[in-house]
Amino acid sequence: MDNSAQHEFWNGPVGERWAGRQDDIDNALRNISEALMVFAAPMSGMKVLDAGCGAGTSTLALAEAVAPGTATGMDISAPMIEAARTRAAAAGIQVSFVQSDVAKHDFKPEFDLIYSRFGVMFFAEPVAGFRNLRRALKPAGRIAFACWCAFEENSWARETWAAAKDLLPAQPPVDPDAPGPFALADHARLQNILKQAGYADIVIERLETTTVMGPTAEAAAYEALQIGPLARAARELDDDRRRAIRARIAPVLAAYASPAGITPPAACWLAGAQA
Repeated sequence: MDNSAQHEFWNGPVGERWAGRQDDIDNALRNISEALMVFAAPMSGMKVLDAGCGAGTSTLALAEAVAPGTATGMDISAPMIEAARTRAAAAGIQVSFVQSDVAKHDFKPEFDLIYSRFGVMFFAEPVAGFRNLRRALKPAGRIAFACWCAFEENSWARETWAAAKDLLPAQPPVDPDAPGPFALADHARLQNILKQAGYADIVIERLETTTVMGPTAEAAAYEALQIGPLARAARELDDDRRRAIRARIAPVLAAYASPAGITPPAACWLAGAQA
């Protein structure tokens, strides 16, 4: 399995940017994080792996939920693992972080639960990646994770993209199954991947909620150019073109103003299965 492209991507400027914007990411995903934690149901005494842990927010929450059990966060990104360790030290929470590719790591069957908040959509070979994660589970262990539904079903991505499309560089044709945020969007494909990887008792539930992109439309427009599909497409553009994009998408985002800020609809899958 060649995940070198993902290793390069998450250990470069993108990984640095995500590590520095963890508070914004956590705020944006708060509703999903809360729903996933209920779905995963970590319990006291468990040994938990947070796969694709990023800067460690979920890992720290899991450590508190399973105490006196243990939580380990694993991510391919060195900048995010460094940020996670810094945050854990500041919080005084005992937790382990490992920089490694969960798709290829040499696991032992020691975990009761594998948890992942949007960390499993980037495998070059999804069946092999999920099979390797299954090796980390005890015989009665289970996996629980969140992944995005289709791009077209997520207003935070679809509507900003549509508004800015003519200001973006020409984009190559999209392979819906290629590693990326929406790689597991197809329900039937996701179920088949887990089945082929050897999991049983597969449950995939749809979660319809909202994401928080910022306190104002202008802040949300800025955020859209930092993280997500639009940010990837626009990352080589100059400041003038980026300002033009923000001016174009801010009115679109303003339509989703609420007391919590700019909160467009979001749709994802909550998926779980037994080893």
